[in-house]
Amino acid sequence: MRFHMALLLLLVMLASCAATPQNLARKMFTFPKATNTAHVKLLTTKQDLSAVTVCLRSFTDLRRGHPVFSLATSLASNDFLIFKLDASDLFDLWARDKKAEFALQDYKLNTWNAICSTWDATSGLIQLWVNGKPSSRKFVSSGSNIIGPMSIVLGQEQDSYGGGFDINQSFIGMISDVHMWDYTMSSCEIQNYSDELSFTLGNVLNWNALDFQITGRVLIEDKQRIC
Repeated sequence: MRFHMALLLLLVMLASCAATPQNLARKMFTFPKATNTAHVKLLTTKQDLSAVTVCLRSFTDLRRGHPVFSLATSLASNDFLIFKLDASDLFDLWARDKKAEFALQDYKLNTWNAICSTWDATSGLIQLWVNGKPSSRKFVSSGSNIIGPMSIVLGQEQDSYGGGFDINQSFIGMISDVHMWDYTMSSCEIQNYSDELSFTLGNVLNWNALDFQITGRVLIEDKQRIC
């Protein structure tokens, strides 16, 4: 009986620790191989977004299409998606299951790229920044918010809420400094983020206090820097 009670207490303690947000400053998630299972789920209590800004840093040598950031709800599997296409300078941005294609010249393989995107439900406009360079603003979807419990995933692209992963679209590489806001950030703050200067930490997802769950072979490592 004592053994079972001690085991139960240990499991409760582990569950409590897993639910505690972690400060991942100077850390990165490493996705070392292609799978249709390995991913990181980012947790938030927000359930109604009239606007979105997402920023993160990505390092990969992938030449095929792969997700950078995937947010799904029960109503839309691509409620907010940043997807890198095969071509070296092309991205698809999705909001409310609608997409626009963007071409930028600053994206490079085998180096850290700062990638940010904004969308506003009122105007319907979406925009992309790569390494501080903005795209043109394009219309995707307006008139409805992102509503309901959100499944936010790194490493896989969701074809259904929390699943539908495809090994041929999985991410291989490293991701760091993930932040998300429930408003469209100014271009100046996005530039500050890209240049690793002072900026307002995310109020939906905050890399310095991140609540997350890892499934499969994903590592937390010290962030690699080129000296």
